[in-house]
Amino acid sequence: MQRPKPLDQEVFFDGKTLISETDTKGIITFVNRKFVEMSGYTKEEALGQPHSLLRHPNMPKAAFAEMWKVVQSGKMWEGYVKNLRKDGKFYWVIVNIIPKYDENQNIIGYTASRKIPNRDMINKVSMQYKEMIEKEK
Repeated sequence: MQRPKPLDQEVFFDGKTLISETDTKGIITFVNRKFVEMSGYTKEEALGQPHSLLRHPNMPKAAFAEMWKVVQSGKMWEGYVKNLRKDGKFYWVIVNIIPKYDENQNIIGYTASRKIPNRDMINKVSMQYKEMIEKEK
């Protein structure tokens, strides 16, 4: 799927339940109505795609490397994420990701829920992410 060209236009997350689930490789297996509304992708477009479909170019790779390290160890991860919508606009959220387990306690996927981010923290995190991206070049 072709990624959109990022626009400098924010869509504000209203805090209503936004859920997605992935398998252990980050492939989307479930999205709810709010995910569809915020991302701009239909359920059919999102299912089967890597969750990185939403990755905004202003997000450093190191932030997601840390996230994967934490969730693959069976712990919850929380962080500020700037997502890229299908129309090129963006939205900020605080993401909580928890592992999903089977009956034998093997991780079989991940569930992500979102909260409204603090605007002051977005400014601070944006600067940190910008520095991290510069180091990745």
